Amino acid sequence: MNVKNYARFEIMSVPENVALARSCVAALVSQLNCTLEDLEEIKLVVSEAVSNCIIHGYEHRRDGKISILVTIYDNHTVEITISDFGKGIEDLDKALQPSFSTDPARMGLGMTFMKSFMDEMEVNSVPNEGTSVRLRRSFLIGDQEAYA
Repeated sequence: MNVKNYARFEIMSVPENVALARSCVAALVSQLNCTLEDLEEIKLVVSEAVSNCIIHGYEHRRDGKISILVTIYDNHTVEITISDFGKGIEDLDKALQPSFSTDPARMGLGMTFMKSFMDEMEVNSVPNEGTSVRLRRSFLIGDQEAYA
């Protein structure tokens, strides 16, 4: 796979930046052969990942940094990596279970949504250092999947 295009940017951990992250990622992904429904799913995934950084990684602190890297490959695959440098996840296996949340007011479905809308999801986390979520999805060309 060769890189066709990419964007890397950082945002502060403020709720107002969830919409910014969604829009920026969707603008780049729209260069692929994808539908409006595909773009809405990508935007939902980005919203979930960035919100997790704000809510869980930084516990609503507004001074955190969230790093976003979006890479488009020549086989019509997009890879999105969203990272925070916050508190990390103590028990990653438990955190990846549907309906698990450290906040009882939340449904705990963010990771489940991300995984269901993407072809691949990889989560890496180190307590007191941060969490990185890598998401990958290939888009269809005509009736065939776009694998090189």
